[in-house]
Amino acid sequence: MKDQVNVGDAETLAINALMFLADDSELLARFLALTGITAEQIRRAAGEPGFLAGVLQFYLGHEPTLLRYCEATGTNPARFQEALRLLPGGRQDID
Repeated sequence: MKDQVNVGDAETLAINALMFLADDSELLARFLALTGITAEQIRRAAGEPGFLAGVLQFYLGHEPTLLRYCEATGTNPARFQEALRLLPGGRQDID
């Protein structure tokens, strides 16, 4: 497993995390409620700057969901924070 996360890795993680929640009606309902978008709008929204960062923030904002994803996929939870910093809308340390 790579130590460093690059932008491609970050995007892949966010897309995989989005697919994971889309396959779970309970997670999807919570995600839609928190983001204010509809299921029909997800595909279009996924192309918007900041959307993938929002997916990662959804997981980071609820540790049980994060751990559930990580256990199911063998992903190190720390990769979510690393990936978030690389995505548009997730760079919180930029002046």
